[in-house]
Amino acid sequence: MAAIPSAVDQQSSSSSTTSALGALFSRISQTINSGLSERRHWSELADRTGFAKPESFSEANQRLRKNYGYFRTNYLMIVTTVLAVSLLTNPLSLLLLSALLAAWLFLYIFRQPSDPPIALFGRQFSDRAVLFSLILCTVVVLFLTSVGYVLVSALMVGLSVVLLHGAFRVPEDLFLDEAEPIVRVPSLLSFLAGGAAPAPQPPIASRA
Repeated sequence: MAAIPSAVDQQSSSSSTTSALGALFSRISQTINSGLSERRHWSELADRTGFAKPESFSEANQRLRKNYGYFRTNYLMIVTTVLAVSLLTNPLSLLLLSALLAAWLFLYIFRQPSDPPIALFGRQFSDRAVLFSLILCTVVVLFLTSVGYVLVSALMVGLSVVLLHGAFRVPEDLFLDEAEPIVRVPSLLSFLAGGAAPAPQPPIASRA
């Protein structure tokens, strides 16, 4: 006979879920604030004097790499805005996507090993069964409803705007040189490896 979860267990599970949700919102808020602090002025993004047709595909690719390194936060905001507008103009898709996200958060991501199993209609479901059900619901929502079409079309529109801007925006006035990506990569790798970047060798004094 399965044990019925006590009120103390339910209260502890609710408290752990609330704390995990608060930590998630705090992390999201810190990430958004950190990203917004790196955005460029929109006047630089929309400067009409800085646009010119690229002469070749390689030049367009080079401009795109430079502009992405400089305007990446603005580009992300553009794609996010297009996605948000598309969802707001499709309330059913927004409702389905919100319900799917809430199901993933509260039925799987925020659940602790000590939480009692989920019970529905007098039957208990294991974590593996819940995960399989969530994956099945995700596939149904994304591929058998309008949610997938709305998301894909919005991402295509946003990425098209980003690609066109990155290819036609001349980056020479953005003070972005070729050496900048080369300087950042070793420092990032040394940080991940837990070591410090090698110190520069002092110049050898010339003998008199």
